[in-house]
Amino acid sequence: MSAAPEPGMLFYDGHCGLCHRAVKFVLRHDAEGRAFRFAPLQGTTFQALVLPDRRAGLPDSIVVLTRDGALLVRSDAFLHIFRELGGGWSVLAGILKIIPRVVRDAVYDFIARIRYRVFGQPDDVCPIVPPDLRARFDP
Repeated sequence: MSAAPEPGMLFYDGHCGLCHRAVKFVLRHDAEGRAFRFAPLQGTTFQALVLPDRRAGLPDSIVVLTRDGALLVRSDAFLHIFRELGGGWSVLAGILKIIPRVVRDAVYDFIARIRYRVFGQPDDVCPIVPPDLRARFDP
């Protein structure tokens, strides 16, 4: 029996209330921790795993580093997250994929621009999570 594949990395803006909510959503729907580990974009894990030339030009909200080393941003990152969560979320990803990326990304960029005003800026770069889930977070 082979070992389970390493989960992907979900990097998030540690100062974004909406990003904290997105992380909590993923934690709730990936209860066994098979799909993702988490680290703030402002942290040392992001600096260590994503080389400077790959960091240039990345958005400051959500970035996914897949198991195969691809960096996904904006709406493509969320479609990947939904697919990895499986079930109905995977179906939703398939439906949203029909929408052209330029339109999906425009909606994503609009939400990203207003996220601090609408959802606030937490002081802590890690969402408040129960102790048993903290092991899924890297600095």
